[in-house]
Amino acid sequence: MLKSLSISNYALIDDLKMQPGAGLNMITGETGAGKSIMLGAVGLLLGKRADTKVLLHEDKKCIVEGWFELGSYGLQGFFEENDLEYEEPCIIRREISPSGKSRSFVNDTPVLLDVLKSLGEKLMDVHSQHDTLLLGDGAYQLGLVDAYSQSNRELSAYQGAYHDFRKAKKHLDQLKKKAFELQKEADFNQFQLDELSALSLQEGEQTELESKQEILENAEEIKLKIQEASGLFADEQFGILQGMGQIQQNLQSLERLAHTFGSIRERFQSALIEVKDILATLEEEDGQIEVDFEKLEEIRERLSKIYQLQKKHGVLTVEELIEIEQKLADQVFEFQNLDESLEKAEKDFAEAEKAMQSFGEKLTKKRVSCFSDFEKSMKSLLQDLGMENAQINFQRQEISPSSTGLDQIEILFSANKGGTLQALKKVASGGEFSRLLFAIKYLMADKMALPTLIFDEIDAGISGEVALQMVRMMKDISANHQIICITHLPQVAAKGDMHYFVFKDNSASKTISKIKLLDEQERIQELAKMIAGAQPSENALQSARELLAN
Repeated sequence: MLKSLSISNYALIDDLKMQPGAGLNMITGETGAGKSIMLGAVGLLLGKRADTKVLLHEDKKCIVEGWFELGSYGLQGFFEENDLEYEEPCIIRREISPSGKSRSFVNDTPVLLDVLKSLGEKLMDVHSQHDTLLLGDGAYQLGLVDAYSQSNRELSAYQGAYHDFRKAKKHLDQLKKKAFELQKEADFNQFQLDELSALSLQEGEQTELESKQEILENAEEIKLKIQEASGLFADEQFGILQGMGQIQQNLQSLERLAHTFGSIRERFQSALIEVKDILATLEEEDGQIEVDFEKLEEIRERLSKIYQLQKKHGVLTVEELIEIEQKLADQVFEFQNLDESLEKAEKDFAEAEKAMQSFGEKLTKKRVSCFSDFEKSMKSLLQDLGMENAQINFQRQEISPSSTGLDQIEILFSANKGGTLQALKKVASGGEFSRLLFAIKYLMADKMALPTLIFDEIDAGISGEVALQMVRMMKDISANHQIICITHLPQVAAKGDMHYFVFKDNSASKTISKIKLLDEQERIQELAKMIAGAQPSENALQSARELLAN
């Protein structure tokens, strides 16, 4: 519900504020006084585009701000989805700067125009004579049937089943596509896997094989060099160990002569131990190294196969080849077991499709069950609104499953007795559309949380009893929903809970539009003027009093 509206620097409006009530609010005024301008400003709150042409004063920004009571609209999810703070009241503000830049805010948080438009549609519904094309839209008509038949539970159950159906179908399609791709590659993958598996590759073996190859390729020369070195160490006359033994004896003698040589002897003793250990290691290596041309050839052959596979797969290590082998094994396994997966996916899809169809049929049944009552109610209301010969019929056609069900709804209409029923968008005139939509909103008022309804001269072209019936219906709706109605008919204006008067003020250098909430005496005067003109007679004033009293 709109709690407060303020408009500044917009068209003919310098500074306008109004606080409509919760029920039926009437706005009257002379033609051109600024009523439609107000609707244009409200349109900015609903996400409509604007430029600097709307500025009354070109050096000041235009600001339109609305305070809304969110009540039972259930918009918490919308606020969470758009990262907005959910607050009561909700403040929507639109600013147009002199440079033409437009900014939108929800609770002081900047938002994109699309977000503002989406939120605005949930809070305000501006109904004008030219804004009725929506009624001819199939999706809108389907939504009306769901609201009237109270099929939210059935629709929710169907949509859950439809989601499962889409998910199962997507999974099945993906498996089929994968099966097709794997089928094309199956033989090649198996060949590559066999080629890799035949080598029984081990992590780290390439480095070990390359080291062994290096030793075997130089085995004879390595053994010769080891033996030469061993000879230099161990020769009985001129060997290093022989000489070091003599040095050791001399150092022992020096230590006996002076203790200070003890540390030198100890250091030399350590070097002697290390030299002996080196000799032992060389001899051990010499014993292990063999000149084995057959083993060398085996290593060369294995490394050659490894290098070929590395080049083929574009990698540098055995570890990478092992990883490729595992991936190929997974692909081959998947292909070999794909029939089982496909069978399960097809079973799941069939079950999901069956469940969706079942929930869809229940939803269809609930929808169709309301057609007769909906048609009768609409026909009765249209007769009350001056369309005595109106005929209306709801037609259902089965369609492929969609997120909204298995149904396509078409409302067929004829305004004339004996006329052929045709689709609304083909046969209804603007005035007929307007009354149709009004009747629908009247029926929907008890079945859903309607936004603030703004009727812009919806009573144009009607008068007398039809106008009274329309305003009585507005009064009924206003018991639970806020209505703002712009009207030129005194019998309509008199039924409002609150009455605002829009007028032009020419006292300044520029003509500006203003709005005023009328008290009882001011309402009588304004209604009398609507009945008899600028200088109402006593009879007109009395008629105005009677309109207010009834």
